[in-house]
Amino acid sequence: MARLRKWLLAGAALVVLALSATAIAGYLAWRTLDSPLDVPGERVLLEVPSGSPLHRVSEELARRDMLEHPRVLTWYAGLTGDARRIHAGEYELRPGMTPRDLLGKLVSGQVYMHQLTVVEGWRYADLRRQLNAHEAVAASGLDDEELMARLGSPGLHPEGQFLPDTYRFPKGTSDVELLRLAHDALRQRLAEAWESRAPDLEVTTPYEALTLASIIEKETALASERRLISGVFHERLRRGMRLQTDPTVIYGLGETFDGDLRRRDLTTDTPYNTYTRRGLPPTPIALPSAASIDAAVEPERSGALYFVATGLPDGSHVFSETLEEHNRAVRRYLDRLRDVSGQ
Repeated sequence: MARLRKWLLAGAALVVLALSATAIAGYLAWRTLDSPLDVPGERVLLEVPSGSPLHRVSEELARRDMLEHPRVLTWYAGLTGDARRIHAGEYELRPGMTPRDLLGKLVSGQVYMHQLTVVEGWRYADLRRQLNAHEAVAASGLDDEELMARLGSPGLHPEGQFLPDTYRFPKGTSDVELLRLAHDALRQRLAEAWESRAPDLEVTTPYEALTLASIIEKETALASERRLISGVFHERLRRGMRLQTDPTVIYGLGETFDGDLRRRDLTTDTPYNTYTRRGLPPTPIALPSAASIDAAVEPERSGALYFVATGLPDGSHVFSETLEEHNRAVRRYLDRLRDVSGQ
């Protein structure tokens, strides 16, 4: 009987020790799950390939010295069933993030979103270059004609057809997908502006309004001037006057333009030379902002027929109703330039 009692006491002690060891192991595992990863710097991007099991992710973190006990994360995720629910993609790790936090991201598919800012006034060619240079964008290799057909606008010239904005996307997004977002945004914004346009405009279609908006975009960066400049162009169109706007000439020169617009350029005829041709150019000349689109269909009729830069640092212009007033403003502009250059 005494021997049996000893055995029972010894067994009970073993059970207590086993339970204590289990509790300690569980506590340590729990602490590991809630201890910050050793993330170097401000952030690290972790790539989880399609079909990659969680233990590979844990091992990768350990290999990069960010996770000390990779098996704990693998064990916990297997216990909860999360190991079978992780999503492929690129994930952002920041200081203070724990293994449990990371697992939550992997399960929810909260992938890192890259971004591309399409700048107001860019040309379409600038946009394509930025897309091709972006490390997170998958290049399709499509030419312009194929691209516009893929976007549902076959035969449409791509210039001006993409709305400047900041677009966010996961790694591996194709240039076609991003351009579709920007193209759809442009079409919607243009349709809204056209629907609320002012009466008696000199542009008769949304495409003409877009073309005018692109010229306004290149003529001024000041919000306060957009509608005034639109008013000048509308008045010139109404009177049958040439628009005589330098940005269209520059666009027509293409890659031959070296940054210096010369007098001979103003007299060299191209489809975009608004000094030699009446009316609007055949296509937009840049990617206009939403504000410039609004200005194109809601001009401010000031009676001005001319405008010229003041030469001031703010990029402002002087507006004139007569050629005489305009010529005086031009002389003041040239004088200011000479004063600045010291000549």
